[in-house]
Amino acid sequence: MKTIVLFLSLALASLSAPLLFAKNSPSLFDREQIELQNNFKHMAKSKHDREFLQSASLKLKGRAVPILIEVMKSDQYADPNRWLATFLIGKIMGKKAAPFLAKFTKHPSWVLRMAGLKSLLALQANEYGREYADLLSDQSLLVRIQALENIRTLKLEQHGSDVWKMLYQKQNYKMVQGKYKRSAIIGKVITTIGDLQYKDSQKHLLAMMQKDAYKDLYDEINYALEKITGKKSPSKDINTKKIFWKNFSSL
Repeated sequence: MKTIVLFLSLALASLSAPLLFAKNSPSLFDREQIELQNNFKHMAKSKHDREFLQSASLKLKGRAVPILIEVMKSDQYADPNRWLATFLIGKIMGKKAAPFLAKFTKHPSWVLRMAGLKSLLALQANEYGREYADLLSDQSLLVRIQALENIRTLKLEQHGSDVWKMLYQKQNYKMVQGKYKRSAIIGKVITTIGDLQYKDSQKHLLAMMQKDAYKDLYDEINYALEKITGKKSPSKDINTKKIFWKNFSSL
């Protein structure tokens, strides 16, 4: 295990350098490792392919780590394979892989940023809240959604203000017939605000609940208000809920 951790440390240090292990792999890797390396060169198109690569990697345990790192770092491998390699690093190494995986949240490829986020979430790595918050403004919508999920699931309440800012970012809206329309992530932002119990948003949410412009988000706003205030609105129609929150705001 010490050897594996050392290898991982070297890989972490070399992330911004040219690929370190691939060009030396014929002399460094044993027969089973080279076989795994060759198998990863074929794109995993089906569930069977993914299960095969996963089984082969887990069988080698720590000996698979240098191969998986090579796959992650090299664009010579297909994106689905690099994605799978990222997950397998976390599965084999556990929490020890977290610092290495965190580096991939800044990778040029959105696929690798996404894989890094998902792997860190699986490891319950709540010490990387700043990295997750930074990705709330990522160019990729899928990456933003995953970063939001990491913050919500890990209950990183200190980043409630970062989540709230997403409501004001143009990239979370799409242009339809000359007008900006909310994308699906806005509803997730509001429910996450509730899950994080971000109290600074309460006054704004109460006001939004009374405006027709937000009627498509009434359910999400109601959910968030219930989480933040600890109050349960009537389980009736939305108009009854609006009256409930209007009365609450006047208290």
